Amino acid sequence: MKVVAINGSPRKEGNTELLLEAVLKPLAESGWETELIRIGGKKIRGCCGCHKCWNKKDKHCIFGGADIFNDCFSQAVAADAIVLGSPVYFTDVTAEMKAFIDRAGFVALGNDCALSGKIGASVVALRRGGATHAFDTMNHLFFMSQMIVPGSIYWNMGYGLKPGDVGADEEAFRNMQHLGEAINWLGKTIEAGKASYPVVKEGELPPDPKA
Repeated sequence: MKVVAINGSPRKEGNTELLLEAVLKPLAESGWETELIRIGGKKIRGCCGCHKCWNKKDKHCIFGGADIFNDCFSQAVAADAIVLGSPVYFTDVTAEMKAFIDRAGFVALGNDCALSGKIGASVVALRRGGATHAFDTMNHLFFMSQMIVPGSIYWNMGYGLKPGDVGADEEAFRNMQHLGEAINWLGKTIEAGKASYPVVKEGELPPDPKA
């Protein structure tokens, strides 16, 4: 099984990256293939709502050749679990992470709900405030994309200002350890069940529960 962690922080080896690595560690120990991708500080434009991805249906953004989006989204589609991580910038995620969320959600919806049934989790690094808002922003992608979101022992956040400061937040790292273990359990449970996820495509109504 494969998990992809997408880091919206422009700081290499910063607090967000430390938290994401802590989530990936128990998964790697359990045999998962892990990949950490940093989009923060790299070229990735926002969505312009042109609907070309809905018309072409190739799981690509028409503007993806100009930035890193298509490569990143392709790895997300190929994964069983996706972990998004961002520091808090003015009470929300970074601009790069928001651009990825908008485009990934739109491309996925226009391509038969390409992310449905996958596991999704969010991780936030912050100095003081805004964590739950940034946390919600990333989770919106998962809920809109018919993904499965595991819980943990607290909100998935860690506190620290300078790179490495989050390492002193022991509770955060216990949380990240548990989150990785929860993703592992959920992924292997889904794999063992082999049941297909009930995907509802764009424009369709959900199935009648009384039928």
